[in-house]
Amino acid sequence: MNPTLRRTLLATSTALACGLATAPARAIGCLSGGVAGAVAGHVAGHHAVLGALGGCFLGHELAVKKKREAQADQLIADYSVAPADSPRRARDLAGIDKLARKHVAIAVQFEQQHGVARR
Repeated sequence: MNPTLRRTLLATSTALACGLATAPARAIGCLSGGVAGAVAGHVAGHHAVLGALGGCFLGHELAVKKKREAQADQLIADYSVAPADSPRRARDLAGIDKLARKHVAIAVQFEQQHGVARR
């Protein structure tokens, strides 16, 4: 067997075994971003590993951003239908404030439009 092929198979099987043996990570978007980055890195000059690392990072960041925006949308929708001075409305406002502190654009815009003062 070709030594390069043997090393590749060994590395792949080791990575697969380690991946299956560990607890699942919350790597939202990392897999799809990593695959896209690996392909782009390979096409750009045989830098598939660097592309996969960059793609994993970027994919995870974009997925987290999308998740936070969806959270903010849901909180804003809940806030608008909750009765005035209700505990539910206060919780929704606290959640919107928390997301605005993480610089989620929708939550920041909501706070600016409604004149919500940060604590």
